[in-house]
Amino acid sequence: MGYAVVFRTDRHIFAHHQAMQRLSVIDSHTGGEPTRIIVGGAPDLGPGSPTERMARFREQFDHIRRSVILEPRGSDVLVGGLLYEPVDASCVAGIIFFNNAGFLQMCGHGTIGLAVTLAHMERLPVGEHRIETPVGVVTATLLDSHRVAVRNVASYRYRAAVSVDVEGHGPVAGDIAWGGNWFFLVSDHGQSLDLQCCDELTHFARRIATGLKRDGITGAGGGVIDHIELFGPPSNSETADSRSFVLCPGGAYDRSPCGTGTSAKLACLAADGKLSAGETWRQESIVGSIFEGSFEFAANDDLTPGMAGEERAVVPSIIGSAWVTGESELILDDSDPFRNGIC
Repeated sequence: MGYAVVFRTDRHIFAHHQAMQRLSVIDSHTGGEPTRIIVGGAPDLGPGSPTERMARFREQFDHIRRSVILEPRGSDVLVGGLLYEPVDASCVAGIIFFNNAGFLQMCGHGTIGLAVTLAHMERLPVGEHRIETPVGVVTATLLDSHRVAVRNVASYRYRAAVSVDVEGHGPVAGDIAWGGNWFFLVSDHGQSLDLQCCDELTHFARRIATGLKRDGITGAGGGVIDHIELFGPPSNSETADSRSFVLCPGGAYDRSPCGTGTSAKLACLAADGKLSAGETWRQESIVGSIFEGSFEFAANDDLTPGMAGEERAVVPSIIGSAWVTGESELILDDSDPFRNGIC
């Protein structure tokens, strides 16, 4: 796309032709964690499965991800999503999530934000809707204009009480669990889960991630553990059961309780017999927002091929709230040296 910009002075008229691309986006936040959904102007990802489309996005159009997420238009905290026409005709939308570090398999807070965004666009009525993601179909039930219940993909604990040596701290034991992304969940860490301690918590969680990588500790099939989740007592035991600090890929911490992280937590609670099917677990984030989580045991139809025979799997449901914060058009100007973000 191009157009002529005319500059007038007392003596001359200068015409400067600029090549531009425009992306329409809608911003929201879920429990304090921002989401930016591309709703117009994005490239056509072509045919194929959701994973094939995500691969095409990564290989051919990663400059779009960088432009939307990175400074000067975005920030490390921001999670983005690209809407596409779903392969599965029973789904109302297909979505590919991404952040400053790359692409996400699934994003719970982002799915809540997506549902509220689609409702804002008058494309989603109150009720239950299927949404296609690279890790499978999830169900988002719009309860009202802000509250959404997400039935996530099947989740499970892969390994329990895995020890990793953390530089400057010593050994730390945690569980490895899948909730749509791979998590290392730690309860006994000796850290204060307080918003004022986020720099220290971030540094500590990064050292855990470094230790996992150094020791070759992964999820099933060599899956990279790209989320670190620390747990502690809630700020108010009457409103929540636990508080968490979640370090996301790219080094930013989750302002929300993290949908996939809460799913991983539910899988661990179920595996330990500490939470029964249908019971509610209230997970508080480091900023004080709360997700309500519950689970049902997974049936064979809920399992993906890589999880075949996983008898401990559960299907989590997460309830959270989101608010639309803005609508805008991003301008990607070819003459801008930071058109594709500051890498």
